[in-house]
Amino acid sequence: MSNQTNIDQLVTRLSRVENIRDDMNSKITHLGNLNSELNKKLDKIKQKEKEILIKIETEKKKIDFELKLKSVEIEKKRKELAEYELSIKTLYKEKTIGFPWYAEAVAEFIALKDGKVADFLVTKKRPSEKSAELVRTISKEKNDLVKQLVIANKMVKYYEYLFPFLTEFRDADIDDLLLAVLEDKKNEATESDDPVKTYITEGEYQKLTTTERNQKALDRYVSSFTKSNARIGKDYERYVGHLYEQQGYKVKYQGIEGGFEDLGRDLICKKGNKVLIVQCKYWASHKLIHEKHINQLFGTTVKYFIENVLGKSYSLNLAYSLDVIRLGDIKPVIYTSTKLSETARSFANALSVEIFENQPMKPYPMIKCHISKLTGDKIYHLPFDQQYDRTIIDADGEFYAMTVKEAEDKGFRRAWKWLGNK
Repeated sequence: MSNQTNIDQLVTRLSRVENIRDDMNSKITHLGNLNSELNKKLDKIKQKEKEILIKIETEKKKIDFELKLKSVEIEKKRKELAEYELSIKTLYKEKTIGFPWYAEAVAEFIALKDGKVADFLVTKKRPSEKSAELVRTISKEKNDLVKQLVIANKMVKYYEYLFPFLTEFRDADIDDLLLAVLEDKKNEATESDDPVKTYITEGEYQKLTTTERNQKALDRYVSSFTKSNARIGKDYERYVGHLYEQQGYKVKYQGIEGGFEDLGRDLICKKGNKVLIVQCKYWASHKLIHEKHINQLFGTTVKYFIENVLGKSYSLNLAYSLDVIRLGDIKPVIYTSTKLSETARSFANALSVEIFENQPMKPYPMIKCHISKLTGDKIYHLPFDQQYDRTIIDADGEFYAMTVKEAEDKGFRRAWKWLGNK
């Protein structure tokens, strides 16, 4: 092999080495660029990590601060609750012994005033020992009466708080209440005389036919302007009860039959498994139904649930009773001629009390035409007859009539043992 050939081979090898070196340099440069980009990304990651740590620390401080505030608030509420419980215990203790602290304070104030009068009578220019002694004697007697009066007033307010329906009679005329009670007692008496005579004269009674005098008595009963508030309330309960009877409910007129013992259940309406506990309020439009009436209605509904579903010996699960009431098996209903206060409406919504507001009493057929299950006798009852509210219209052939003639044309007679003139 010649020298020239060796030189050519050497040049070729050197050329390859140069190419390899250039390639290596290019790769080294590329790796340097990659390393630079990697360092930039690492810097960004570190910056992001720093920002996250700062944010976590900020949130942690915020949460710690809120927890401290909550802790302070809880402690404050705990103290308020303890003070409230102490106040309740104090009030309960005072209530059980007749509110003496209040009665004593009022009596002492009056005694102080009377004492000043007595002192004046003794120390004036012309003293009057006898008059001063008389003032002291009268003052002592008056103090005793004041104590009794204050205690009585407080007890009345306490009973009104427990039984809100009592407030309805606060402004009632005592004569109206007495008349209502006497009328109820009269209706409970034996049928010795026809109650129709309450609404027509003796002359009309003798002159008119049975149909005419019964109708005239009914007309005067409906249009009478001298009805007591208690009587109007009773008529409203009958009206609402009739509305539910028209919907297929069997209605018990608990308020009319039970009187003050109705526990706020004016009507108990049943249809299948569904029970409605209805409270009726026929009030003037300027008066509002307040939350205490809603609470009483809900409470008496729960009581009905305990006594009639769970049984008196059952240990009540309140949450279960609320679920049953909300599901509609037993539902409290307020039916009124006026409207609810906003607070009462909120309570009603929270307790699932059904509301019927601004519901006036409209004309409706009031004569109950009933068929005796024992004898098959067809008998009609007027609103002032003794068995009117105990008579349930729920059988075939029974109905409500608008007029006496309508009832008699269908073969029904008055619910009395005698028929009188024809």
